[in-house]
Amino acid sequence: MSDRLAEPLTLPCGVVLSNRIAKAAMSEGMSDAANRSTPRLEALYRRWAASGAGLLLSGNIQVDRDHLERPLNVVADEDESGDAALVRLAAAGRGTQFWAQLSHTGRQVDSAINPEPLAPSAVEIDVVRGAGYSFAPPRAMSEAEIEHAIAQFAFSARKVKAAGFTGVALHAAHGYLVSQFLSPLTNRRTDRWGGSLENRARLLLEIIAALRAAVGPGYPVAIKLNASDFQKGGFTHAECIALVRMLNATSLDLLELSGGSLEQPKIVGVALKDEGEDGRRDSTRKREAYFLEFAGAVRAAATMPVMVTGGFRTASVMREALTNGELDVVGLGRPMIVDPRAPARLLSGEIERLEAPEIGLFHLLAWHNMQLERLADGLDPDLTLCGEAAAARFKEIEADNFAKLRTYRSGP
Repeated sequence: MSDRLAEPLTLPCGVVLSNRIAKAAMSEGMSDAANRSTPRLEALYRRWAASGAGLLLSGNIQVDRDHLERPLNVVADEDESGDAALVRLAAAGRGTQFWAQLSHTGRQVDSAINPEPLAPSAVEIDVVRGAGYSFAPPRAMSEAEIEHAIAQFAFSARKVKAAGFTGVALHAAHGYLVSQFLSPLTNRRTDRWGGSLENRARLLLEIIAALRAAVGPGYPVAIKLNASDFQKGGFTHAECIALVRMLNATSLDLLELSGGSLEQPKIVGVALKDEGEDGRRDSTRKREAYFLEFAGAVRAAATMPVMVTGGFRTASVMREALTNGELDVVGLGRPMIVDPRAPARLLSGEIERLEAPEIGLFHLLAWHNMQLERLADGLDPDLTLCGEAAAARFKEIEADNFAKLRTYRSGP
């Protein structure tokens, strides 16, 4: 019997993924102060290129340097000073498919980076006070600014393709700009970009068309989409299914499902573990794959391959989901930090279950970010690191990164 995880996947554009495991996009925050890639980031992706995964997705590569998710995001814009570094980063991922995830944060950018961020409508972010976030009130985009954002994505796609990345993935989830346009909570426009789902989806559809025009027919174009925002009055799962049917008319090569935002952070999967109506919430399958309950309906509606990221830990659950036709590609995020060779070990049968250290939710992201720092320095993960120490050190590093960005941008 063939191993479904090891089976190749031919995408609509003709490109073949060597297996069904993908390294999901995770935020690295390792550019220099000019938002150019660095040797440390290259070292990280050289390590993942040898992981055995059939696909690597980069962390956020921003199309607009005034809309960063973190101070040291890589930016691919008109500034040519980072072009050579981008070529080196793309080369670091050779040996497998390495796609650049293109993103624009919209209103979800720290006020220290942008005191007047752009968004579909002037709706402020509602996050818990004291959570470490500082967001300025956004300004509603003009028609010209919307068209400019579409052009920015196309420009960045051409740039990363020229640099040597083998595909592009549009971040249309987690509360970033495209996701903001999709949600009725954040998109209150009354023009052709707001109101009905067709209008709210217009930005996404036009960006996909612009990406395809920029990269040509034989080059992979993917998106990351929320299965739901999990917010009352927000982008719903029913709307997701309706949108997928619209996406069938595009030339999309891969649809990745995720969910949530900073206002409802179910992207970490914690709340989803206790939900569901099938009585199996304590099963291994239910504990692991946060979005599988949504994936089947999406896969049934989609004509393009579907990737699901979030919580997968055991090979049996991954193979079951592939065999059942709920998805076509398994996305692994945090397990690729804890064990950079996880895909190869799963595929060889060396392991059945991925390591998942028990880290408190409050320290989860900081702990994994500190492991990324170690990997970029050529070290192995430190699984004994305590959450409190990781959070304190990560806070120091990010404060230093903000200072580097401010100093660089203020000039001599």
